[in-house]
Amino acid sequence: MDRPGFLTPAGGALLSGVASARPPGARAPEEARNALRAWQPRGAPNPLTLFLCGDVMTGRGIDQILPHPGAPELFEPSIRSALGYVQLAERKTGPIPRPVEFAYVWGDALAQLARADARIVNLETAVTRSDEPWPERIIHYRMHPANVPCLTAARIDCCVLANNHVLDWGRRGLSETLDVLHDAGIRTAGAGHDDAEATAPAVPHVPDKGRVLVFAFGTPSSGVPLDWTAGRDRPGVSVLADLSARSADAIARRALASKQPGDVVVVSIHWGPNWGFEVPVEQRAFAERLVAAGVDVVHGHSSHHVKAIQVHLGKLILYGCGDFLTDYEGIAGREEFRSELGLMYFPTLDVATGRLLHLAMVPTRTRHFRVGRAPAEGVRWLVDVLNREGARLGSRVERQPDDSLLLRG
Repeated sequence: MDRPGFLTPAGGALLSGVASARPPGARAPEEARNALRAWQPRGAPNPLTLFLCGDVMTGRGIDQILPHPGAPELFEPSIRSALGYVQLAERKTGPIPRPVEFAYVWGDALAQLARADARIVNLETAVTRSDEPWPERIIHYRMHPANVPCLTAARIDCCVLANNHVLDWGRRGLSETLDVLHDAGIRTAGAGHDDAEATAPAVPHVPDKGRVLVFAFGTPSSGVPLDWTAGRDRPGVSVLADLSARSADAIARRALASKQPGDVVVVSIHWGPNWGFEVPVEQRAFAERLVAAGVDVVHGHSSHHVKAIQVHLGKLILYGCGDFLTDYEGIAGREEFRSELGLMYFPTLDVATGRLLHLAMVPTRTRHFRVGRAPAEGVRWLVDVLNREGARLGSRVERQPDDSLLLRG
């Protein structure tokens, strides 16, 4: 999510020369368009529905309105207290109650979450009492461990931690984050007390339907430092150094080695800059290679706004899911990207093949540090953006009478 300079474009180019790369804006191949037309929400034995979303940041200002706020001290150039983010939001949208109940932050999303068999989020904050921030960083996200019930209130099954904020409060802070989440019964992927744990999948089990294998990776292009990489005796992140064909093949081999019949494999990747609708050619080639090798869902995140959706060979690829829950609503700038708007993604998969049967989406808006249904004009904006950007990838969405969205071929 944020790197130093939240309101400026992130620098750093992705690696080039990836096998099978296409120029930006190229149309999807005919085989992908045919696959997109082919899937329908028709019956399949024990179909599995996931919940996926963009970045969830329950630290800083949000932590301050929860029942057990941690120390508010910050080390940012312009704001020295997390309470400052509460005040900024209140100036823009009005008073925010405090303390709130743990479930408050999920708002209208809470009822929708019940439709999913497994709920997977990218948790972009440390859950720690650590007072030792990572020295080279300016932005530090932290939630007090006693506030972890705000995650269990939503019945989160897996927190992806391979992102550029999980070590904001150092390796001790990461270790505490892992322990707190595990003690709360929440699985983690993409970070660990050592490299073995960081690279291992989280494995939510859905009774009568099977397992979901969640592999997670963070990339330098999203601001994950290479020195955050987990080691043999060092807590850290599963860092993906490049988006080469070799890296994609290595991930696919690892995933398929763990996969059993009926398992669904999700690869969750924190990649790319915060702003910009373009899907980099390297990301597309990488995601398509994963899918061709047997990965069932590619769950991309880091952008502060939603990006195009693709179905390749019958499998779902999300390149950027936007922000879902943050304390940013009082921050001015980049309004054209509408970062307050998000989506709840509910892909339904055939567990026998991993193919996408159906993708429903619920448009949301964050207001008063709480997820609510998006207003009508926000829904229209999301439809326009998804169809404009999705046209390059052969996808489109349709608005339903209840203001949910469906992906169509």
